[in-house]
Amino acid sequence: MSKTDALFHVGHRERLKDKFLDGKLSDYEKLELLLTYAIPRRDVRVLARTLLARFESIYNILHAPISELMSVSGIGRSAAILIKLFHDLNNISHMQMAKSGTYLSDEMYRNNYCRDLVSDCRVEEMHVLYLGAESKLISDEVHSRGTVDESLVYPREILQRAMALNATGVILVHNHPMSNNSFSSADIQATADLNSLLRLVHVRLVDHLLVTSGGIVHSYWAQPWANKSSFFEK
Repeated sequence: MSKTDALFHVGHRERLKDKFLDGKLSDYEKLELLLTYAIPRRDVRVLARTLLARFESIYNILHAPISELMSVSGIGRSAAILIKLFHDLNNISHMQMAKSGTYLSDEMYRNNYCRDLVSDCRVEEMHVLYLGAESKLISDEVHSRGTVDESLVYPREILQRAMALNATGVILVHNHPMSNNSFSSADIQATADLNSLLRLVHVRLVDHLLVTSGGIVHSYWAQPWANKSSFFEK
């Protein structure tokens, strides 16, 4: 690298930092700036573009396994760890917010939390979020693990657990790791059965959220076939 190139290299990184502080960085430039902290002596503009071309979105980059990140030429162990560390810290912040306030009562934040919860799973997993007053998270538990295209719901077990925790609300979350398909007929029936049981003890089924392989979040209650009249109101 020539002296002129080196000066541009240093100056470019400082300009990225200034743009970040001014709130003017594009998504691609934010990824570039992140990489500079793991790769201090190299122009990472091309590498940032390569990652986006390979994984198609920032979301997919953050959720990619370390082995897949390191398969990209130029992404070493340190860079891959930094990306996953950023992802894990984001998940921790969501968990802390969910336990401390009304975070999960907001649809956008609820969807983000649930997307991060199961998007890395390679098989279907069913999670149950048990909520207390003001939608505070009491417990986030794995209810069942299945195959790449199936997970099971046991409504009576969820009912018993909700009562043991003195929960006032429940959110079901599961993923489709291999497709962008919406709820199956089995999902619909199991959710309806659970809703009927929970209503008997005045526990609200807040929603059943399905996270697809592409990061799309489907809401059970937003579907046209959902029997909204059976929804237990607060």
